[in-house]
Amino acid sequence: MPSTTTPVSIRRITDDSASDAEDLLAVEEPLEIVVVARARGAEGRAERRLGITMRTPGNDRDLAIGLLFAEGIITGAADVVSVEEGDGPSGTLVRVALRDEVTVDLGRTERALAVANASCGVCGKASIDVASFAPPSPLVRGAPRLAPRVVHGLAACLRDAQAVFGRTGGLHAAALFDAGGALADLREDVGRHNAVDKLVGAALLAGRLPDPGAVLMVSGRAGFELVQKALRASIPVMVAVGAPSSLAAELAAAHGMTLVGFARDGRFNVYAGRERVAVPAEAAS
Repeated sequence: MPSTTTPVSIRRITDDSASDAEDLLAVEEPLEIVVVARARGAEGRAERRLGITMRTPGNDRDLAIGLLFAEGIITGAADVVSVEEGDGPSGTLVRVALRDEVTVDLGRTERALAVANASCGVCGKASIDVASFAPPSPLVRGAPRLAPRVVHGLAACLRDAQAVFGRTGGLHAAALFDAGGALADLREDVGRHNAVDKLVGAALLAGRLPDPGAVLMVSGRAGFELVQKALRASIPVMVAVGAPSSLAAELAAAHGMTLVGFARDGRFNVYAGRERVAVPAEAAS
């Protein structure tokens, strides 16, 4: 397993003192993703460079599969023939070979490259493309139904399970829970998009998605690009520690997803799909 942290020498300064110490930083390194597939309208398969993304080493196969899935290049793990990891000219390389029947839209792979290299997510014209995205299948209305105490407990569970964050304070996390609040899986990364792609990629390869009872929890804010990734995976509930954007709330509402923000400190706000969150008994009375 590659190292996810690296030691650095620092000077720690307070109002009245200064001392030399050692700290840990989260590692950030390039990952090159290559797809072996047939281009639309072309004969035979060929290597096509999807792009280079900066990520925290580890779970690179999951990241590659999650990104390909999020961008609609594959529809599931069944489209993948093999995934190989090795050394490339820019660092670590993941090569994903697809079935002969799967054709690649070169324009879509260029958009995936833009997403992989954009620290703030998709912007400009690409945001219009994402905004018009519809999930592969409609979400089941009203299910799963979450008790407020379950939502309250997700953030604490997420934080407790963030091993690398606990040592560095410098990573985003994404986790899948069931409707009862049990943690199914978690991934960390310096990039919040990468954390979600790693999580979804791992769940796809393990056959755990789609899951009509899945709850996605993210450690930061809920941007529309993260909602798009959740919708692509047919995840009905997304909970964020931070705030959602206006477009994220619009996307969630348009496709029947439950979107929760500010889930911390014993409170949370429901911005879309409120029918999945039970009203506390004292409030109902």
